[in-house]
Amino acid sequence: MRITILALGSRGDVQPFVPLGKALLVAGHCVRVATFVAFAGMIREAGLDFAPIHGDAQGLLETAVDNNLFTKRTNPFQTMRALRQSYGTLTNSLPQDLSALYDTDLLLNQLPAHLFGGDLADYLSIPWAILTVIPLVRSKFQPLIGFPKLFSSIPGYNMLTYRLGEQMGWQIFRHAVNRLRTKIWHLPALPLRGPYEAIHQQRTPFLCGFSKHVISRPPDWGSHIHTTGWWYPEDPHWQPSANLQHFIDTGPAPVFIGFGSMPVRDPTQTTTMIVEAVRLSGRRAILHAGWAGLGGNLPPEIFPIQYAPYAWLFPRMAAVVHHGGSGTSGFGFRSGIPSIVVPFGFDQFYWGKRATEMGIGPQPIPYRSLTAERLAASIHTAVTDTTIQRCAAELGQKLSAENGVQCAVELIQKL
Repeated sequence: MRITILALGSRGDVQPFVPLGKALLVAGHCVRVATFVAFAGMIREAGLDFAPIHGDAQGLLETAVDNNLFTKRTNPFQTMRALRQSYGTLTNSLPQDLSALYDTDLLLNQLPAHLFGGDLADYLSIPWAILTVIPLVRSKFQPLIGFPKLFSSIPGYNMLTYRLGEQMGWQIFRHAVNRLRTKIWHLPALPLRGPYEAIHQQRTPFLCGFSKHVISRPPDWGSHIHTTGWWYPEDPHWQPSANLQHFIDTGPAPVFIGFGSMPVRDPTQTTTMIVEAVRLSGRRAILHAGWAGLGGNLPPEIFPIQYAPYAWLFPRMAAVVHHGGSGTSGFGFRSGIPSIVVPFGFDQFYWGKRATEMGIGPQPIPYRSLTAERLAASIHTAVTDTTIQRCAAELGQKLSAENGVQCAVELIQKL
């Protein structure tokens, strides 16, 4: 079977589809990943076919920084405006890039707001499924992430949040989707409200790349909605440098600090804050540069890295401080050590709250409120609170027993 995976976002958003694609390849399928050009090397190194989607993954997040999305408190409608300014730049290039993906038997779609995949599947008369690594499936028992639970007791509120969220994405791409459908594929235009009622009425399959041990399955999810476990990327051939291995081995377990693909307005100021937090905590640390460009002139108790596989690194830490992206959260939760989440935006606040609710970390610290003192206090709590450490270890054991990739492959082969 020829399978095409459509995926956009940061490296952490796209990376889970590499192990999924590799497993499908091993199962005997031809697999192509359509994503940003910046990730072509990652896709091809895995032995997968690559199809380019023109756009700048890092630029999308930098636009969010320019719009103060990560430094000021925003409501969902302010977030929509910021997303329109960033992802809206793709409305011209996406239709052209996707119109070339004709030679496929199955579409697996992660694109924003579930869009374009179903349209291409309509044109080719092939099956498709929605891939997601955050809980986006409608439920009357809980609101969409990003919306407050305060009003959940009001009848209809929870379902309304999903419809509002769907419209936030649909209205950005509505004209581009319908232009592609009517002008290129000669399909009827989608209605003003988008494809969502049809998606749910037709029971389009959802494959959710997170764990049932972290997100309980709502009672109203149908049998077409599957929670598989995380799709963890692995790098089994990677070896640490002698200096990194020596740093880890010659002292108490350090704390990992890194914000992944999240950019910051002033990397020097953020680095200085982190250095002071480490000093106040009395711990050692490993600092990941990431897209924020953290680092520079560091004291000897902080070791800088550009890259290390989280699957190898995190279990060797005393705690992990991270931005709360879905993929990084999955690695942090599986590592069996406490997580300190510093959310910037989007779903990161949700994962930070879940870490606290599960008892595996202290309260999250939004990046806009981050100070050296608050970070130092959270590090101290994470490395000294035995209840947090026990809960983190127990969750790590449960997640380590899952094989999300294999579960997803078995489901995909039944589509």
